[in-house]
Amino acid sequence: MAPELALGGLQRWMQAVIVHPGSIDEALASGAAAPLLPPERTGDVIRPSATLTPAERIGIYHRMYRPRMAEALESDYPALAHFLGEPRWSELVGRYCEAHPSTSYTLNVLGRHLPGWLAVAPGLPRRAFCCDLARLEWAVVEAFDAEEAPHLDEAELLAVPAEAWAAARLVPCPALRLVELGWNANDWLESAKDDRHEHPRPRRRRAWVTVFRVDYAVYRRELARPAFRLLSDVVAGVPVGQALAAAMRRRGAPDSETLSRWFRDWAADGLFTRVAPGGRAAG
Repeated sequence: MAPELALGGLQRWMQAVIVHPGSIDEALASGAAAPLLPPERTGDVIRPSATLTPAERIGIYHRMYRPRMAEALESDYPALAHFLGEPRWSELVGRYCEAHPSTSYTLNVLGRHLPGWLAVAPGLPRRAFCCDLARLEWAVVEAFDAEEAPHLDEAELLAVPAEAWAAARLVPCPALRLVELGWNANDWLESAKDDRHEHPRPRRRRAWVTVFRVDYAVYRRELARPAFRLLSDVVAGVPVGQALAAAMRRRGAPDSETLSRWFRDWAADGLFTRVAPGGRAAG
């Protein structure tokens, strides 16, 4: 090994070579890799095999990088990949990985920038629909990967004294995600999950979706807009009394029976972990 190339430098060099979008020769000579190790000195850090040169040996990892990234991203965004189809999905993956190469020890976070990046991705058809579909799929990923937490049930809700609710805060479960949509992405994702042969055509449709996990399964539930806005306030840490007062001032204000049903449903879905009496809700 070249004595001046310590472990950290070797790791940076390998990453620069592996993620480069061109050929292996272009990768070795790239501006990110060559200053760390000139191409002609590749043999200083990689031994040849009986049949492969040092460049050919690291070229194996270089060639596998994009297919592996595509596989990881498709596992997080199967509906989007299906909607775009090949080769458009493969081209999108390549461009995304150039903009946001993998820098973590885990591929679980590789796709975290994709929903935002789609807003500027070149040549993307049905951009607004794709952005909504990606945001919804990423919410599913985050809900699935979130840490486990106890669920507040209906009995615990009913045990809170009425006079305590004005200042109390409900602490949301780590797996809860709230997604507001402008397109029928939830319908399209449902059709993809059911492996139907026909999917709905992308169209404008506002929807307010909760994404949550029960045991090891992730669920999506659409809410009416007033319910979603109330739940958003509660999840943001607004005291229940203040959130309810705001809900009653909005158009389409619910009656007391509807409010009770909403909170029972949310408790049944396990959206909260506990009631924090006054003060700021701790996560």
